[in-house]
Amino acid sequence: MHIIVGLGNPGKKYENTRHNLGFMAVDALAERDHLSWREDKKFKAMIAEGANYMLVKPQTFMNLSGESVAAIARYYKLIPRSLFGIKKDADLANLLTVIHDDLDIAFGTYKTSINSSSAGQRGVQSIIDHLKTKNFKRLRIGIGSDDRKNIPTEKYVLQRFDEEENKIVGTLLPQIIQDLQ
Repeated sequence: MHIIVGLGNPGKKYENTRHNLGFMAVDALAERDHLSWREDKKFKAMIAEGANYMLVKPQTFMNLSGESVAAIARYYKLIPRSLFGIKKDADLANLLTVIHDDLDIAFGTYKTSINSSSAGQRGVQSIIDHLKTKNFKRLRIGIGSDDRKNIPTEKYVLQRFDEEENKIVGTLLPQIIQDLQ
């Protein structure tokens, strides 16, 4: 089973914000494949299951996403164990994809990476800390802009998209889910 995690913050307050692009991407994938979301309290997540994959939206808030992802990884035995607990630096690149926003990438573009640092993205760092590996696939959706010079990062990532940005996101999300094939 392949786990595809979209990062974001739960609740209406955060819907359609830059920080919730991960949620928006897995929502688009669930819609395309006619999957339904259900709450799973043991995983602290919303889950939608496909034939050979699971979509996940952690409900722990962005900075604690690792709690949810680690619970799922343990349950499905994706994390190799050693005598002393979780084996460090496990290769999860073919088992786990994490989709999230990235300030260092231009808005309207995206990149994939494997085995890279969190680069300050706290949700990703939480996952790395809980899984004891950074060796998983990441799909990083750009939210970077020269227009945000005087806006603190915490405020910028929680802003909603304007009308023009919504059009770009609407074009970008189908490209992203196509690349997840």
